[in-house]
Amino acid sequence: PQQRFFLEVAWEALENAGTPARDLAGTRTGVFLGMNSYDYGQLITHHPDNLDIYYGIGNSFSAAAGRLSYLLGLNGPSIAVDTACSSSLVAVHLAVRSLRSGESDMAVAAGVNLVLSPTIHRVSAAGGALAPDGRCKTFDASADGYSRGEGCGAVILKPLSRAEADGDEVLAVIRGSAINQDGASSGLTVPNGPAQEALIRAALSDGGVAPDEVGYVDTHGTGT
Repeated sequence: PQQRFFLEVAWEALENAGTPARDLAGTRTGVFLGMNSYDYGQLITHHPDNLDIYYGIGNSFSAAAGRLSYLLGLNGPSIAVDTACSSSLVAVHLAVRSLRSGESDMAVAAGVNLVLSPTIHRVSAAGGALAPDGRCKTFDASADGYSRGEGCGAVILKPLSRAEADGDEVLAVIRGSAINQDGASSGLTVPNGPAQEALIRAALSDGGVAPDEVGYVDTHGTGT
């Protein structure tokens, strides 16, 4: 189901971008897909008679990205990435790097997650990560966990100069991006302030933007 959902949304994104999907065969178009859950695979393994060749290619993360490349005949990178909650953003970061290096001429960057099994819910609840009322209250004194969600999103990325030359409607410009890891902290799921500060500085530097030029900040604070 996650593969099918991703294919549908990626196709819609290409249509929205005015790029006929059938014209992309043989192009250096990259696919960068963020995924994290494998609920459907767990459901299938509950019934051993369901295990066949389609179990492998239907549940593999790499096959999800590869299926779009196969369907459209794309010759750019085809990568599935799992960095938990940041998977889709890291997929965008990797797509930007691929475009900048000339490895890709265009990229589909996306993330998909469907909640099809209670397993991850039960594990998260056992760890005290889920809010009892099912609502995120990030940075509020009443914050007591988060709530999981599902969906799919995809964006079509090009270098700005090429998008302008092609007469595309430019919805947004990614000036810079950066990734790092918190490293050691007081717990596996606990943030590391200095590491996150370093990441923000790296992203600003990469985009050539000064802190006082930023007018809006959107944050992600699971369980805070």
